[in-house]
Amino acid sequence: QKDVDAHARSEDIDQLTVALCMQNLVKITEQWIKSQQYRTWNLRCLKLHTLKPVPSDIEISRAQTPKAIDVLAKEIGLLTNEIEAYGQTKAKVRLSLLERLKDQPDGKYVLVAGITPTPLGEGKSTVTIGLVQALTAHLKLNSFACLRQPSQGPTFGVKGGAAGGGYAQVIPMEEFNLHLTGDIHAITAANNLLAAAIDARILHENTQSDKALYNRLVPLVQGKRAFSNIQLARLKRLGITKTDPNALTEDEITRFVRLDIDPATITWQRVVDTNDRFLRKITIGQANTEKGFSRQAQFDIAVASEIMAVLALTNSLSDMKERMGRIVVANSKQGQPVTAEDLGITGALAVLMKDAIKPTLMQTLEGTPVFVHAGPFANIAHGSSSVLADKIALKLVGKEGFVVTEAGFGADIGMEKFFNIKCRASGLVPNVVVLVATVRALKMHGGGPSVTAGAPLKKEYTEENLKLVSDGCSNLQKQIEIAQQFGVPVVVALNIFRTDTPAEIDLVCEIAKKSGASDAVPCNHWSEGGKGSIELAQAVRKAADQPNSFRYLYDLELPITEKIRIIAQKIYGAKDIELSPGAQSQVDRYSQQGFGNLPICMAKTHLSLSHMPDWKGVPTGFVLPISDVRASIGAGFIYPLVGTMSTMPGLPTRPCFYDIDLDTETEQVQGLF
Repeated sequence: QKDVDAHARSEDIDQLTVALCMQNLVKITEQWIKSQQYRTWNLRCLKLHTLKPVPSDIEISRAQTPKAIDVLAKEIGLLTNEIEAYGQTKAKVRLSLLERLKDQPDGKYVLVAGITPTPLGEGKSTVTIGLVQALTAHLKLNSFACLRQPSQGPTFGVKGGAAGGGYAQVIPMEEFNLHLTGDIHAITAANNLLAAAIDARILHENTQSDKALYNRLVPLVQGKRAFSNIQLARLKRLGITKTDPNALTEDEITRFVRLDIDPATITWQRVVDTNDRFLRKITIGQANTEKGFSRQAQFDIAVASEIMAVLALTNSLSDMKERMGRIVVANSKQGQPVTAEDLGITGALAVLMKDAIKPTLMQTLEGTPVFVHAGPFANIAHGSSSVLADKIALKLVGKEGFVVTEAGFGADIGMEKFFNIKCRASGLVPNVVVLVATVRALKMHGGGPSVTAGAPLKKEYTEENLKLVSDGCSNLQKQIEIAQQFGVPVVVALNIFRTDTPAEIDLVCEIAKKSGASDAVPCNHWSEGGKGSIELAQAVRKAADQPNSFRYLYDLELPITEKIRIIAQKIYGAKDIELSPGAQSQVDRYSQQGFGNLPICMAKTHLSLSHMPDWKGVPTGFVLPISDVRASIGAGFIYPLVGTMSTMPGLPTRPCFYDIDLDTETEQVQGLF
């Protein structure tokens, strides 16, 4: 009986243990599920202490102590395992967050664009930052700014820093402008590895027999040959189904080993993130070891690399890898496209870019979150920050929050590309367009004297002149009309300068509202921070609730030439287009190669609606000349060139680097503005 009772007690204990384990498992599961859900923000904003006169950007940045990046991450609902800190003030955010918050509704999506600018720029970045500071620090709404990473070339050349300005900045500004988390360096490494692979392949094919090439491409390892995965994929594209390297016929071996690249058709250039005019045309392959196989080539600025455009448009790591594999670097002598995948380099490119794909988290002067990610060249590419940064931010802000991003140059270039290229890639629909204008730029469009970077402004720009402002508003009206073609509400943000008069400000806002803008408001974020953009934030919030009938400008199925014509006529106001014989030949080739259904990314001057930088206001009746047509197949667009387009800036007589220095005692950077 004692044994029976003991056995019964043992069974009871076992059952109790199982029950406790189950209870703990349920509790752990509930805690895990709760941890995976959307977390309400608990953001502590930073107080601004504004001064008059407004100090330099670097002085303002240094005067504010940023929050530790892990603290900011926790405040906006990021999990500990979703961030990778790079020092105290910036961190990479992992893409796994998108899976965790996949059922979370997106917030409101706001695009900041601008009128046709002066060479000085009209402050889209400062408006973007001022707006999110106003939304979050003052209206207590969740918001995220998504900005492009600036190239270091212009930072040391003519532009200086690009972190915003005055009391609407991303901090620390020196970290924003210099290196950041190394994304541009990763792009440079990947781009130049691909460039090296092209020339090395040409050399090896020119100096070896088919048999020698095959023995090196598929070597014997411990007595066995085996194709790599990327080689098996190439065989499949060639229609060869064999997987045994010893089973290929001589003809199949020839087709496999010979890319037969035509050097005259190579479009892939090496890049460096420095303004270096003497690399615009170079000769490579002059060493004796290259056996006389030299050719003319060039360097581009790193942000002009197609890999940067791929990074900005990709939706996932697998998508980025596929896009890089599709990059067309040249044609074969038979006229067929040669891709990165054909060169067997796709996996290596993905390895170099695996960290760059993660957006970088930073903060504004008022402690609100910012994503800095990607910075494609705004003339030959689409000039917007990344799709992934926008998608992650839209999940984090919650249904009632706002994500504010910007498009490069004026609305005729940056906004048009944002809608027709980026929105197609992301599937996202914007709720509001904020159109940035300045009295200075409107006076220029109204017939004011030319504006030159580095030269003092003429008196027309520093004294009241209502006629110039009124006449120049034609450009503002045209840009409002362009935004309305896409069916999105428009709010005009007038970026205020100290020389603007109340009468000039009132006139611009009145004309903008009469021209179809939902609202038009003056903004003083540069001198007041978010407080100076509260009215803009309220206008944006109101406009975001308006009906939205977003639509693309053209159907992708249309012929390449027709898509170019639609952009030229409906956006720029051209009478027609004229393709050079070379441009028409490229259009025919891309159509024949199966690339005709890609969107168009126009490469033209940003200083005019037309192709002539000096034609201000709203030019009409002109024929838009297309000098060449090129393709970024991996990124996914065709880019026609309107005139010549430099992809490597040069240094001026007095570059910014004269003023940049390092305090060796404090290790602080000096001279960035």
